[in-house]
Amino acid sequence: MLQNLSRCRWFGEAIALLAETEADIAAAQQQAAAKAGAMGGGSASSEAAPVVPAATAIAAAPAATATQNGASGNNRSGRVMISPRARKLAKELKVDLAALQGSGPHGRIVAQDVELAAGQAPTPTGPMTTPLPMPVPAPMPAPAATAPTPAVPVPVAVPLGQVVPFNTLQQAVVRNMNASLAVPTFHVGYTITTDALDALYKQIKSKGVTMTGLLAKAVAVTLQNHPLVNAGYTDQGVQYRSGINVAVAVAMEGGGLITPVLQNADQQDIYSLSRTWRDLVERSRSKQLKPEEYSSGTFTLSNLGMFGVDRFDAILPPGQGSILAIGASRPTVVATADGLMGVKRQMQVNITCDHRIIYGADAAAFLKDLADVIENNPQSLTL
Repeated sequence: MLQNLSRCRWFGEAIALLAETEADIAAAQQQAAAKAGAMGGGSASSEAAPVVPAATAIAAAPAATATQNGASGNNRSGRVMISPRARKLAKELKVDLAALQGSGPHGRIVAQDVELAAGQAPTPTGPMTTPLPMPVPAPMPAPAATAPTPAVPVPVAVPLGQVVPFNTLQQAVVRNMNASLAVPTFHVGYTITTDALDALYKQIKSKGVTMTGLLAKAVAVTLQNHPLVNAGYTDQGVQYRSGINVAVAVAMEGGGLITPVLQNADQQDIYSLSRTWRDLVERSRSKQLKPEEYSSGTFTLSNLGMFGVDRFDAILPPGQGSILAIGASRPTVVATADGLMGVKRQMQVNITCDHRIIYGADAAAFLKDLADVIENNPQSLTL
């Protein structure tokens, strides 16, 4: 120990200087000297580290590196310097480590050395990257002068400042709306979750089923248990209907409304109901419906959901006891049964009823059962 004492260094004393450029060496030497002077440790603190000229240090670095990397895997003590992975590979591939020269730092044997000695291609140490193809420039568009300009549709001219007579449908709407003023009505709203109905619609849409058909079917099935909501007022009393005929309001081009009727909607399957509805809409827009096909409804649907309307109140048609207004189905944040927050699609429905024969509890019970069908048992609509 005494013989090697002169080779010992105090804790915290600089034993080497690291610098990126020659200009940094002088500054590093000054910092090391100042730190050594502040430590104050007798003869050891006064021992100065030998200063190596920058040019000498730079020139000696490649030689030292070459010597370290070219050294044998067995050092002076006979200990083999090898990485754990290389040792495992050597055992698996039965490679003699004594015959290997390491290519790693200080002659350390790495996995690539073992694989080369075993005659295998070395495993790449980094992820392989595939060069991205050069983007192909898009072809230049042809000059606008060579392409024909599409014709811009001319809007229908409105005769401003003039009185336009009502057409036949508009006259019928005027008469019905005036008649509705004599009926005492009330409104009840309800929120219905439509996730299950939307999922069913996606499954059977390709078979020609329409959302209007599904809603009409759901209403008709529910009306089976609520005959009063399907009834009408007469001076003699309540007129209970023998059939459930669901009318659906359709806006006509040029003004006016018409209500094609799905006769006995509760007795038709959803596929027949949807086909019937498409036929009624086509013939109503070409004004080919027979009177009994638009005037025999016992319950009416008015759906403005496709226009993004959240909720509205519909006006009761003459001769009927109820009309249901349907709004858009939208994603809504709700509290789930387990107390957490979730997102469900919900729509607002509002029923308008003739208060002479139907009361609030009757309307509320109907909406509750309608919601139960749509939310919990929409598959029953396909039976």
